[in-house]
Amino acid sequence: MSDRSRAEAVTGEPVTGGLSKKGLSAGTIGLLGAVVIGISCIAPAYTLTAALGPTVSEVGFQVPAIILIGFIPMLLVALGYRELNRAMPDSGTSFTWAARAFGPWVGWLAGWGLIAATILVLSNLAGIAVEFLFLLIDQLAGSPGTIAELAFNPFINVAVCLLFMAGATYISYRDLQTTQKLQYVLVGFQVLVLIFFAVAAFVHVANGTAFDASPVELSWFNPFAIEPTETLDAFGAMVAGLSLSIFIFWGWDVTLTMNEETKDPEKTPGRAATLTVVTIVVLYLLISVSLLAYAGTGAGELGLGNEDIQSNVFFYLSGPILGPLAFLVSLAVLTSSASSLQSTFVGPARTLLAMGHYKALPPAFAKVSPRFFTPGYATVVSAIVASVFYTVMRFVSEDVLWDTITTLGMMICFYYGITAFACVWYFRKQWTDSARSFFFTLLFPLVGGIILLLLFGKTLYDSMDPDYGSGSNIGGLGLVFILGVVVIGLGVVIMIWQAIKRPAFFRGETLGMDAPASLRRTRR
Repeated sequence: MSDRSRAEAVTGEPVTGGLSKKGLSAGTIGLLGAVVIGISCIAPAYTLTAALGPTVSEVGFQVPAIILIGFIPMLLVALGYRELNRAMPDSGTSFTWAARAFGPWVGWLAGWGLIAATILVLSNLAGIAVEFLFLLIDQLAGSPGTIAELAFNPFINVAVCLLFMAGATYISYRDLQTTQKLQYVLVGFQVLVLIFFAVAAFVHVANGTAFDASPVELSWFNPFAIEPTETLDAFGAMVAGLSLSIFIFWGWDVTLTMNEETKDPEKTPGRAATLTVVTIVVLYLLISVSLLAYAGTGAGELGLGNEDIQSNVFFYLSGPILGPLAFLVSLAVLTSSASSLQSTFVGPARTLLAMGHYKALPPAFAKVSPRFFTPGYATVVSAIVASVFYTVMRFVSEDVLWDTITTLGMMICFYYGITAFACVWYFRKQWTDSARSFFFTLLFPLVGGIILLLLFGKTLYDSMDPDYGSGSNIGGLGLVFILGVVVIGLGVVIMIWQAIKRPAFFRGETLGMDAPASLRRTRR
């Protein structure tokens, strides 16, 4: 490699107010690779084992209905993302697109929302990987609970967590080809085990050996069949379940942050995002229906309504369903959290790279490794921040750590919603160009954005309740609400500081606003 190409790899193209390349390795990822990395980032095994129980407690047998309802805003927003990527393939995604549509201030906050959400979940993924590693060793050693308990020793937990983080950082620092090859193995294994798990549960139902066999009914897919709970009416229960379902779909947008490194960057990332969301919803429906049919929603020993098993449904059901092969489920959840830990680095690193490139953050973030053509500096910074956050929170209070993860739902709605509205406003001159333009640049992203905005407001309001989340509160306000306000407020403070230090971006000099003209006028 020549000195000139090395320099270009480090600094990228000069910024002139429009989009510009950042020195990433172009044409590295194909459609299949992007979909696999997207599925990995969502981490279906880890996500569903944690979310299925709480969702059942809110909506009972109507979990499949909630999954389908949660799928709708995700699909609508994904279609908006696809249109934005087609017009502006840029690794900054939400940051870049919101800045082009609404200006630098809104763009900066959208980028902050994505970074904050992914940094929060990175630390959680590492912690979950540690717990399932010790659970797996415990199962294989045949020492029920003895080895698994070691995961809850904060010193052991943090030490192993940092090892996971270091390994994921090393792989993410290397080229995306390494990430892609690793994810083929991890995601393939995870999906095969989940399908095997679901089929085995159906076999038990058919043979009459299920714990609480329940015949599959169409009402499970009907959101209007949701019944009120002790604390919520039917609509409130549906909203609570919907908030949980938003979390289980989060992560598909990583396919868009790789757009400067994919083959056919105008089309491949958008197609990958849509295929990822559709694949995930099919997988979730298969697993949720099979486990509902096997265990029912009662509060019995293995019932999905039993609070004692709701935090880790797969672990408690894997033994009765798979017998001696139960360890495969723990291994699948371990690989799920570990692979997601690694692939989740892709999003914040490339957003930070774009923010550094367009001078919204210090220039160090714009550095690209001259050897691997990856955002090395941004990747390392993401890992350090996530590691420090997890270490401090683990020792200060585990309640604070889990409440911070609950805050993740608000951050997802925040930056997904901004991006959906950015699609609507950016293409405003093309709304009436054709029926396709009306649906894909106006109606679909607008409806998706409104749903997420309502969920954000509802969650923010509900989280003010001191009993929300872990039940921790400060001055009568729920800790989840306080953490959400603090995370967004911290972003505002850093943004103002960067506006003082780096005014060029905030004047629109490095990344200007834009709105493409109507194509009908061009044709004339």
